[in-house]
Amino acid sequence: MNRMTKLLMTVGLMLTATVAAAHPGDGVHTHSGFLSGLLHPMMGIDHLLAMAAIGFWSIRQNTTMKNGAPLFVVGGMVLGAAIAWGGVSLTGVETGIAMSVLLAGVLIATMAKLPTAIGGTLVALFMVTHGYAHGAEMTAGASLLSYMSGFVIATLAITFVGRGLGTLMLKADNRVTRALGGVVAVIGSVLAAG
Repeated sequence: MNRMTKLLMTVGLMLTATVAAAHPGDGVHTHSGFLSGLLHPMMGIDHLLAMAAIGFWSIRQNTTMKNGAPLFVVGGMVLGAAIAWGGVSLTGVETGIAMSVLLAGVLIATMAKLPTAIGGTLVALFMVTHGYAHGAEMTAGASLLSYMSGFVIATLAITFVGRGLGTLMLKADNRVTRALGGVVAVIGSVLAAG
């Protein structure tokens, strides 16, 4: 199987995930602790695309941003979850999640290169809404540490899959990368409108 076939299969599988399944009462989230945290980021196309797209985009950034992107992703996720666990109400979470997908797609499509301070802040802010959703939807009675460990591991795994795809695409025609970014942005805009 050639690289392009693998890439298209991976993207196709990602697109078959259910839309915005990161909501209470989705069945899968009735597990407690680690398993629930591990599965939660993988159950919605919005979460999958945002994390994978940021990983994909980070490959073309300066060394500090490229190496720091997974930490910015996890840092934003943990901060968002902590806000939820602290009982602070955050409005517009679903819109923020959809906008993070849209903007990550735009960053890929435009091949934007950002300084680490701006890129890292933007990535962390994107992820605060995702982390808030994960934190707010933690199963009652679940171990906070186990749940958080699960969603951090899943977040890193998804981000590194995106980085792997981004690395494969470094040798591809830039038009393909821009088109993939455009597809992600369109999905983000559909999620935002929906």
